[in-house]
Parts: sequence; C-alpha cells; structure tokens
Amino acid sequence: MQLKSPGSTWDEIDFEFLGNSSGDPYTLHTNVFTNGKGDREQQFHLWFDPTADFHTYSILWNPQRIVFSVDGTPIREFKNSESIGVPFPKNQPMRIYSSLWNADDWATRGGLVKTDWTHAPFTASYRNFNADACVWSNGKSSCASNSASSTSSNGAWFSQELDSTNQNRLEWVQKNYMIYNYCTDTKRFPQGLPAECRTS
Repeated sequence: MQLKSPGSTWDEIDFEFLGNSSGDPYTLHTNVFTNGKGDREQQFHLWFDPTADFHTYSILWNPQRIVFSVDGTPIREFKNSESIGVPFPKNQPMRIYSSLWNADDWATRGGLVKTDWTHAPFTASYRNFNADACVWSNGKSSCASNSASSTSSNGAWFSQELDSTNQNRLEWVQKNYMIYNYCTDTKRFPQGLPAECRTS
C-alpha cells in the first residue's frame, strides 16, 4: 500500500511487503518520500506470520507526523522536522494505491532472489478498508488549514500523537523487530546521518 502524489517531485508514503524465500520471515518495508527523494527506509520482521490471516495495516498522516501501525501497534513514527530543514510531505495531495509489482532487482535478499513467474498469477486480498481524510478538489483541501473537524467523522487524527502507552509499544517493536533503520546506516551516509536521525 502506498500514498503517492503525481509528478517528478512527488511525495510518497510506502508500506510494503518484500518477497521472501520459502521459510524466511517476511519483511515489512516502510519509506517516506518528499519532493521525489526517499532513502528513509525502515524494515521489520513482524511478530506473526502475515500470510496466515488478515491484519490491519494503517498510516496516520497529519501535519505533525506519519505513524505506521500494524494491528493498532505503532511500528514507526516519522515526525515533521521542517524546523531543522527536513522536508515533510504536506503540500501535495496523494492517492492511495495497492498493487503487486516486480522489485526483484533489489527487494528479496537484496535482489539475489528473483521472481518465479511460474507461480503467477499473484493475488492479494483486502477487506474492511477505511479512510478518514481531507479531500482534494478544485485545487483546495476540504480541511481548514488547522483543523479537520469540519470534514471527517471525528477529526481526531488531524492532531493525533502517540501517548505514552503507544510510545512504549513503538519502542518495543523497534527494539525487537526492526531489521533495518536508515538512521543507523553510517556506511550509506558517510558524510553524516540525515538531520532527522540526529534529533530523535
């Protein structure tokens, strides 16, 4: 699932499962793009087999933060750090997409495992989809500049943040299930980690 705006300087919020070799854990991949630039990946092995049953995967995106959650448990928070010069996706309307696509040049074991097309067609099933959002129409958002209460069912998401319980759950997931964090990849960023990594 991804949220994405059109154009060459797009914004994007990714929530993706990478392919796996039989018997390997599934990798849940997250990324945030702003103005066409991503490189903000965090990856997780979940505490359950995601193929055994339906689970709820959600994205909270408001002007202050992006929170990725699984079954109500936050796994990642990307805060708005514009105050220190970090771009944040907030000025471009995005559509939600869900698809299966071939990423075998990089995804499964770093691109070592290629897609086995003899297993096609590949399918995905969804249920209980729900969206509460500002709607972009005629060049304007349906939400007032500082409040979503006029358009959404309750508007609480527009200013929602993690309470102490969910902050603890986030830390538990990141300590026990995160397998990659761009904010600790000094080989990838030899000139220094991105600014948002140095403040969190």
